[in-house]
Amino acid sequence: MKQLEYPYDSDYILRKKKAIRRELLAREGINYIEKRIAILGGSTTSDIKLILELFLLNYGIKAEFFESEYNKYFEDAVFGNPELDEFNPDLVFVHTTSRNIARFPSVMDSPEQIDSLIEETMGRFEQIWQALSDRFKCTVIQNNFEQPYYRLLGNSDFTNIHGRLNFINRLNDRFCQYAQTHQNFFINDINYVSAVYGIKKWADPGDWYRYKYALSVSAIPDFAFNLARIIKAVYGRNKKAFALDMDNTLWGGIVGDDGPENIKVGHEDAESELFTEFQQYIKAHKDLGILLTVASKNDEENALAGLARPDSTLNKDDFIIIKANWENKDRNIAAIAQELNIGSDSFVFVDDNPVERALVENQIAGISVPEVGAPETYIDVIDSNGFFEVTGISEEDLKRGGMYKANMERAKASAQFDNYDEYLKSLEMKAEIKPFAPVYMARIAELTNKSNQFNLTTKRCSQAEIEKFASDPSYITLYGRLEDKFGDNGVVAVTFGHAEDDIFHIDLWLMSCRVLKRGMEFAMMDELIAIAKSRNITKIKGYYYPTAKNKMVKDFYGLQGYEKISETEDGTSEWLLDLNKPHESGNTAIKVN
Repeated sequence: MKQLEYPYDSDYILRKKKAIRRELLAREGINYIEKRIAILGGSTTSDIKLILELFLLNYGIKAEFFESEYNKYFEDAVFGNPELDEFNPDLVFVHTTSRNIARFPSVMDSPEQIDSLIEETMGRFEQIWQALSDRFKCTVIQNNFEQPYYRLLGNSDFTNIHGRLNFINRLNDRFCQYAQTHQNFFINDINYVSAVYGIKKWADPGDWYRYKYALSVSAIPDFAFNLARIIKAVYGRNKKAFALDMDNTLWGGIVGDDGPENIKVGHEDAESELFTEFQQYIKAHKDLGILLTVASKNDEENALAGLARPDSTLNKDDFIIIKANWENKDRNIAAIAQELNIGSDSFVFVDDNPVERALVENQIAGISVPEVGAPETYIDVIDSNGFFEVTGISEEDLKRGGMYKANMERAKASAQFDNYDEYLKSLEMKAEIKPFAPVYMARIAELTNKSNQFNLTTKRCSQAEIEKFASDPSYITLYGRLEDKFGDNGVVAVTFGHAEDDIFHIDLWLMSCRVLKRGMEFAMMDELIAIAKSRNITKIKGYYYPTAKNKMVKDFYGLQGYEKISETEDGTSEWLLDLNKPHESGNTAIKVN
């Protein structure tokens, strides 16, 4: 919904929140992730919850909320609350601000007393975080602190140890250190958001004393939008790729008309420097594992000549696919998505032309098309939307571009074989299939949230939930890592489930689309069966829940030798495998380590 994308109208969102909610819930074909979110507030949170819900719905996350009583965040977290315990949240958000700092330093305090005050304040919050982690094994999001809206010591408030600003900065640094050393814990950076908004407008004393809102009511959409970005990243709703126009987007001018020597890029003038900074911003995403592609109406020769300029930050090797032709851009993006084997809705399309933006947005459901205006706004509009919000940088992220290029090499190699089985054997595939391991927890959680096509139950999990399943003795968990002569695909398959008496129930079975039709699902099933038998399990029960995207796996269990025992009108089916009967493996080409 465009009204919930940056730049949005905060006043409109606040006035029309009920109507927006109805419109969001009336959308068809949305496969919502349903999660329980607890808000423990040190100030009033009612409107925060309402606006946060809108942004989450727009990301495809349907939240059920629990709100603590006013300023009971510490008691509920540390001492427990029967209602909160029964709610059993998937995620807890601790909404505290500078208003919740019990005591600031006095000019009469010694350095030792101030250090002690820092430790006391930090210890109180660590007690909250640890208690929540121990009780719920869930994701925790915590605000850091916004700057004070007045400076008693003037500019010295920053440097003098007695200053409020100095004290807040020290606490924020400690919060940062905690986040760096604790998984499933994230900081909602209101220090930044409030600064962008304007701290004196943010900290409206009138709204505090009238409503006990620690931030002005008008700032709530900015606050909620920033928080929603973290939550959607935790649950895998980030985008995966850029589809970029070229003329007047990556450089100033039209390369086919002006010639590559006359387009604006480099450092010769202000306009050229502007486009160079934008190219630097785009290229930095490549290091985060974001795929860079081009969808441009251009002659390919001209497009490549523009990228070949010695002062161009981006060159052709930075892009995994370049579609520079005269085809409609929505079709080019669809073709790119097919070649990469990702959804068209995984893209952020950036184009200076509003007509092209409208065409792509109307033709490709779910694609993000930021409303960029003048070139100097490009970075702000894209960055403020948080399409690629980072909650962690894994080895998988850093290698992603290379993995997709290797997949394209595999596709070329397959064309040289008439017999597909011979092609699979030529790949020299080796798999590692083992129970969930700490080193792969983040990747496993990522897969549960991003895999849509080869996903039988589409159960979505945070890393905290994955860790909870891995520690439960009634569960069997398996990850599958696959490599071949072209390279390492990383962790590409995940399954887990729970045992009840002598029956094992498969709660989730998924595989990355980049290893489809390679036999990895058969290798995973062989390992699951072996472990199940070792636990005296006699039957395995599998489930298929149909969605708009996973029709390709509706017969998955039948191909694995399961018997269909029920099917509803909507296609939901249950399958059973009797482990007392012989099972023939379908794995013919993968060597399992």
